[in-house]
Amino acid sequence: MLNNYLTVKSEGHEVVIIQKSRFIGYVKRVESEQEAKEFVQEIKKKHSDATHNCSAYMVGEHDEIQKAHDDGEPSGTAGVPMLEVLKKKGLKDTAVVVTRYFGGIKLGAGGLIRAYSSTTSEALRTTGIVKRQLMRKMKVEADYTLLGKVQNALQGTSYLLNKIHYTDRVVLDIYVEEGKEPEFDQWIVNLTHGQATVTQDEVTYMEIDVEA
Repeated sequence: MLNNYLTVKSEGHEVVIIQKSRFIGYVKRVESEQEAKEFVQEIKKKHSDATHNCSAYMVGEHDEIQKAHDDGEPSGTAGVPMLEVLKKKGLKDTAVVVTRYFGGIKLGAGGLIRAYSSTTSEALRTTGIVKRQLMRKMKVEADYTLLGKVQNALQGTSYLLNKIHYTDRVVLDIYVEEGKEPEFDQWIVNLTHGQATVTQDEVTYMEIDVEA
């Protein structure tokens, strides 16, 4: 599992008008090539009357699967530029389809590359990009007298307080970046003068919004 990576939020789209042609960029997070293919077919079916439905996607921890399709546009003017936008932004597990309704004005190779690239970028911006960070849930158990101190100290740190359990003692679920557990253990020891116990729990990805 990657410690962290960038991808898109679940799904979104954006419409861009360029020289009377209408471009509609569709974006979706996908977890397999099959899911990416199904998404492309879904958009092609939805816009079966469009002039073109060009696509690109990247799938896999190490971008093992990279595909681009021009769908009738001149070779290299649509799918590849769309794929390059995904690469430039460092996105994983992301599929994009740009639908074009021709408006009567030819754009030329350079114009098409810019149109498909910019539509992809706009669709990504509208959909939103997130950083998926691998986090470890740490359970901190302490006396109630320490609750306020721990809560206050957490502010301004990268540690994320998720939940508080009120039992015989207070138990806090705190998410810590994977690999930083020893640092967190020592932080709690110093903060509570060794009066709290820390145990490790599950590992999960948490999503943080980033600028598209």
